[in-house]
Order: sequence, then C-alpha cells, then structure tokens
Amino acid sequence: MNTQRIWLSLLGLPLAATAGEGGFFESSTATLQARNYYFSRDFSDIVGANQQSKAEEWGQGFILTYKSGYTPGPVGFGLDALGTLGLKLDSSPDRVNSGLLPVKDDGRAADNYSRLGLTFKARLSRSELKVGELQPNLPVLAFSDIRLLPPSYQGLSISSSEITGLTLQAGHLTSTSLRNEAGDEKMLAMLGHIPQRGAQSDAFNYAGGDYTFNGNRSSVSAWHGQLQDIYAQDFIGLKHSQPFGNWVLGANLGYYTAREDGDQLLGKIDNQAFFSLLSAKRGGHTFYVGYQAMYGDSAFPRVFANVTPLGNEVPTYEFAYTDERSWQVRHDYDFAAWGMPGLTTTLRYITGDNVSTGAGYEGRDRERDLDIGYAVQSGVLRGLGIRVRNVMARSNYRSDIDENRLILSYTWTLL
Repeated sequence: MNTQRIWLSLLGLPLAATAGEGGFFESSTATLQARNYYFSRDFSDIVGANQQSKAEEWGQGFILTYKSGYTPGPVGFGLDALGTLGLKLDSSPDRVNSGLLPVKDDGRAADNYSRLGLTFKARLSRSELKVGELQPNLPVLAFSDIRLLPPSYQGLSISSSEITGLTLQAGHLTSTSLRNEAGDEKMLAMLGHIPQRGAQSDAFNYAGGDYTFNGNRSSVSAWHGQLQDIYAQDFIGLKHSQPFGNWVLGANLGYYTAREDGDQLLGKIDNQAFFSLLSAKRGGHTFYVGYQAMYGDSAFPRVFANVTPLGNEVPTYEFAYTDERSWQVRHDYDFAAWGMPGLTTTLRYITGDNVSTGAGYEGRDRERDLDIGYAVQSGVLRGLGIRVRNVMARSNYRSDIDENRLILSYTWTLL
C-alpha cells in the first residue's frame, strides 16, 4: 500500500470507492506539524475579580492537515480533514488558563484533548463551497493561531474568484472549537479585552470581498459580519505598497463600525474604530508607525477569543477599549541581509491613552514586545522553527503583564 493510501485509510476515507476519481488523489496534500509550546504570563499588578497571579503551562501539540484534490468533471468534489491533539507536559491548578490546555471542573488542566474535523467541498469554475470544519481568515473574523492548537468553526462558506483580482466570500457559522477545547461551543463576544460570558450566539454570518489591482500593489476591502443577536460590524480597508528608489513604502488603513443586533443580548453597542499602519522597507529593515482610535460608547467587539487585524492590536493588549487612542512604532529585521537566512526579529512599542474606564479617571496602557524567530535552513533539522517572545505590558485600569513564550515547531510533508 503506497503512502497516499496509508494516510487516506487513517483518515477514514474509503479506498475502493475513490480509487478512480482522478484529481482527488493526484492533487492531495497532507502535513503533520509538531508544536511544543511554553507559555508564562505573570500578573504583577492584578486588577479585577481574578486573583490568580500567574498562568504558566507547557504543552505538546500535533496538527494533521489533509487536503484532497477534486474529482474530474464540471463540478469537482473533495474532502479535507483537520486532526489536532494536545498533550499536557506541565501545569498546576494555580497556573492554569494560559490558553494552551482545557481546564476541568476540578480546576486542573486536562492531560490531553483532541479533535477530528472534516470539510466537504465542491468547486465549479473558480467558485468553491465548503461545509464542515472551517478556519476563515477575514477582517471581521481573523484566524488567530496563537496558542498550542488552532481554533476552528463549523458551518459553510462560499468563495468566488470569477473576476480577475476580485475575491468574494460569504459564510454561515454555527459553532466554534476554541484554541484549548475539543468540542463545539456557542460563540461569545469580547468587548475590548473583556469576554462577555453572559451572552452566547449560535450564528456568525459574514459577506465581503477584496479587490486587488495596480499590479497586485493595491487592494480594497469591504466586509460585513454579524454575531447574531449580539452585534453587527462593517469594515472597509485599503492596502498599498509603492517602490521608491531602494525603499518599498506601504500603507494599511481600515475603518470598522459596529452596533447591536437582533435581541441585543449585550444591550446597546456603539463602536467605530480607525487604524493606520505605515511601513518603509529597505534591505533587511522594515520600519512601522501606526495610529489607532476608538470612537463611540463601546469598546471594539469581536468573537472570543480572536485577535483582530487592528493595526495596534497584539496578542497581549488590544488597545481597543472605549475611546482609546494609541500609537505604535515597530522595527522588523531579516538577517538574510547579513547572510543569516532564517533569523528574524521584531521589536514593537505601543502606548495608549484616553480610555473611558467608567471609574472616573483616564485609562492608559503601554506594551513592549520582542520576538525572535529562527527557521533551520539545512541539514537534518531543516524546517525546525524556533520562536521566542518577551512582553512587558503596563496599565492603570487592567492587570499588568510580564510574558514569555517559547515555541518549537516542525512540519513533515506526508503527501
């Protein structure tokens, strides 16, 4: 039995029924990623009801991704599969809730958790329908793979690229599998940095599109998202890059507006958000400056626990609370320019103020991030990725954070 047939049998696909379906097999791909993740977050100045002073856990994850080709004919059919397994390496009841591992009713992290999700797909011309396990990556619902295992959603999506440069998408999602859970859950909202656990929704609907032009150097976007009975949100965006001598200049601009929806399970929501992130790249250096502003009576809404494409949002602080204004400076460096391919660094500083805390004083926060990444380029360990992240975040209205992450990853190509 060849390698393809072995992996198809492991995924539970009937071999005899599909053996003659042409491109279904020939275009199939399968990868297995091993991800070792250490996460430590110290709350040096606790603000709020949760008095836990530290979240620190260590886990080992495996992510199996299979994507079939399509059967021949005017309408092609295919099947994708996503299998995930998370294993606890270190945890304790006083250090849980890192986002790496599920927490059981007794307050301890689970020893393991796993999931297998299937996606049935059909393609006609340059349009595609998917039903099942989905991982959308949209301005109104970003794909936030920032812990041990990636999150996913369950529902259906359709995309079309019939017109050159234009991609249209729409979808209806009914549940989510969170980054540290194995089952299907209803969806929650977050307002700023606060999960709204008192309200749940079993439908997220979206529609929108991106149009790329100007030799792929410019794009415009328009999107609508609805977390049913909680909030509705619209987005418009512009991206552009422009060579200028030895430099490449870039701009990423976006504007969101959000309001309550349907039964208004969280009451009135009123938020408008603007962000701008300008860049200048030369050689291995890329410099950024960003400005972000919240308007209205509410913090920025999003589906829990996603990181959004807001220019100044990072995985620690969001800088998206009510009325907040924030600035960012950032420097990326690719050491390939020094003859050291695979080594990259990011140094970022963000500061925010003008936050309406509701406590009679102006909220302020700031964050400094340092990321160092290296991908082994040759030899036995070629493809091994190493990433170190160190964060210092301070605020006068929420908990201060000192954070460290160490992530090792390696991906095998199976098909």
